[in-house]
Amino acid sequence: MSSRRTVLGLVVAALLLTGCGDESQGTDVDPAQLDAVSPPEVGDCRVLAPEDTEVMSNATATVDCRTPHTAETYLVEELPPELGDADREDPEVNTWIHEHCQASFISFLGADESLAMRTIVSWSAFRPSAKAWDEGARWYRCDVVGGAEQSKEYVELPVTAQGLMKGKPDDRWLVCVKGPSVQDAPRIPCSEPHDWRAVTTVKLGEADDPYPGDRQSQIQTRDFCSDSVGGWLSYPVTYDYGYTWFTEEEWEAGNRRSVCWARTDA
Repeated sequence: MSSRRTVLGLVVAALLLTGCGDESQGTDVDPAQLDAVSPPEVGDCRVLAPEDTEVMSNATATVDCRTPHTAETYLVEELPPELGDADREDPEVNTWIHEHCQASFISFLGADESLAMRTIVSWSAFRPSAKAWDEGARWYRCDVVGGAEQSKEYVELPVTAQGLMKGKPDDRWLVCVKGPSVQDAPRIPCSEPHDWRAVTTVKLGEADDPYPGDRQSQIQTRDFCSDSVGGWLSYPVTYDYGYTWFTEEEWEAGNRRSVCWARTDA
């Protein structure tokens, strides 16, 4: 059995890191997008790398979506008026962006909440630079990216990722791990040789529930995953399972689910 606690790196890094002065705005920067006050466009594609999702703002040049790309903008919105005077890194701003990016991500992929946590693709959010924020910009941008937490590099996306998880998703869009356990192992597409597959999730609470605590979260996740993975494997005599559970920081960001993993090469 393998267990781990982890941070939702793509979400937490994109939402909580702060910048000042000449902040980084990604790689292959388009000068016209630097410190842009006007919002970006839905449907824009970019070649983002994992390090690009570790900053709050991004000005990476757009590319034709018919050419190789690793990110697609699926939502651009303005923050509500009540957050107009908020600081750029205000927790209420973080929460608003997380909730709207996450809900739209699920809808955009054609997934449910559980499946959205078991795909190799994920989302990253960006907001105006510190300079643009001071000039009144209040938009935010949500991108689907071809990777998940701990991905060493992103995979190429199709011309559009809209509806990517409808029906029976191809293994190249589902998340697996190769290694002795799920702990600290890079997430890879299940189309590649692997030892572990994310097969289900468990919901630990409702939106308004207080965080149950680290120990209770781990126990509840462990017990559910033991039964759930056994059922997924058709209850063999022996089997290995793993689970990924999250901490209070992710709970406050809106996550209510843990992930169950089955040791399998299929």
